[in-house]
Amino acid sequence: MTHQRRARALAATLGAGLLIPLAAASPADAATPTVSCTSAKAGLATKLRQDIQAAVNARSGTVAVGVYDRSTKTICTLRPTVRYDSASVVKVTVLSALLHDAQLSGNRALTDREMSLARKMITQSDNDATTVLWNQLGVTKIQRFLDAAGMTHTVPGPYGTWGITKITVTDEQRLLKMLTASSSTVLSPARRAYVLKLMREVVSTQFWGTPYGAPSTVTKAVKNGWLQRTYDHRWRVHSIGAFKGNGHDYFISVLTLNNTGSTMQYGVNTIQSIARVVHRDLHAS
Repeated sequence: MTHQRRARALAATLGAGLLIPLAAASPADAATPTVSCTSAKAGLATKLRQDIQAAVNARSGTVAVGVYDRSTKTICTLRPTVRYDSASVVKVTVLSALLHDAQLSGNRALTDREMSLARKMITQSDNDATTVLWNQLGVTKIQRFLDAAGMTHTVPGPYGTWGITKITVTDEQRLLKMLTASSSTVLSPARRAYVLKLMREVVSTQFWGTPYGAPSTVTKAVKNGWLQRTYDHRWRVHSIGAFKGNGHDYFISVLTLNNTGSTMQYGVNTIQSIARVVHRDLHAS
């Protein structure tokens, strides 16, 4: 199979719940490491650490978690630098790279065509739109954005196979931190707001994962990814989300690799069990 045909086959199956016929290394299913949390709020780090750990321990598979709340200076991590196949979570990186390239190219606005593709890519997780934008940028411009954003652990998928880009919780948290920052040299305020706007407008059938359990008064921006591969028949199910309200400004990344025989829904449930306790503990503080 040629590189182009291989890339098209991968893109056609991402997000559709089908099998991916490319082999790659997976996160090791070692014993679950301990969740690490710090916070400026008395007692919050201990509460989050215990509750996230309990949620993770109740699930099988391999899970990576990142939590950051600006308001309480709270940070929680689990497997922060373990790499996972990105699935459609990488689409936020693709849009950010597109905006970064436009900003460097005379600070131009996106074309109507680019905006249409971007909307489909984020709000509907459209794979064809992603492939067009990925190919338009090329790995060089994707990497230029990753370097600018400090996403040093992320490795773009080979031969146009964007769905097997290698990502880590650390880099996904860096991406969300940049997008939600009050200022950034990577993207202008308007460009960052555009990414978050589309993430808030994800279709209802895909609005699961990290928003689960968040209060109704909190604004929610999300992008999810789901991918099963033929060489191990295991689901990669991920969710990244940014939340603001009730005195909190925070974001959550959860990456999962399910055990053989598990379903996509099992991964969704794992993410949501973690998100629920994070939202609960933060808003109780």
